[in-house]
Amino acid sequence: HPAASACVIACFDDTGLDAVRCVGEMPVVGIGEAAFHMASLIAGKFSVVTTLSRSVPAIEHNLVRYGLASRCARVRASDVPVLELEVPGSNARHRISEEIERAIRDDRAEAIVLGCAGMADLAAALSREHGLPVLDGVACAVQLCESLVSLGLSTSKRGGYQVPLEKSFAGIFAPFSPSGRVS
Repeated sequence: HPAASACVIACFDDTGLDAVRCVGEMPVVGIGEAAFHMASLIAGKFSVVTTLSRSVPAIEHNLVRYGLASRCARVRASDVPVLELEVPGSNARHRISEEIERAIRDDRAEAIVLGCAGMADLAAALSREHGLPVLDGVACAVQLCESLVSLGLSTSKRGGYQVPLEKSFAGIFAPFSPSGRVS
C-alpha cells in the first residue's frame, strides 16, 4: 500500500520477506527475524515453540541465515495445527505450555519465542505462567517497524534489496505482465 509507513510479514517463517524488501520503499520486518533478534537481546539462549514439525526445518534455516543459530537452543514443534489455536475448548494452549516446560527443563532456555502469529495472544499469560520472557513475533515486528520509522530508516536499495529490473513477458505468461510489456 503506497501510504504505508512499514510492512510486517506476519508468517513466522518469513515467507516473501526478501521479495517484499526488494519492491517496498518502507521498512519490511518479518515476525520470525524480529522475534529472534529481540530474544537474543534479553536472553543468552532461547528456544522456539512452533506449531507443526514440518515448520522446524524452515525456522532452523532462518536462524542460520540471520546469524542467530548459536543463540537458539532448539526449535520445538507442539504438534498444534494453526487453526486449532482458534477452536474453543481445544487443548492447543495446554500442548504449547507443555512444550515450553520441556524447553525450560531440557534446553535450559532463558526465553521462549512463539513460532506462529496465531500464538500472539498467548505470550503474556505464558510468560507469567512459566516465569520467563515469552516473545510474540508480531509484537516484536511491529515495535521494530515503529522504531525504524521513527529513526527515518528504510530498506537499503543497494545490493541485495534493489528493485528488480523490468522484464518482458512472452508466451503463456504474457497476460501476467505487471507493466503490460509483452515481447
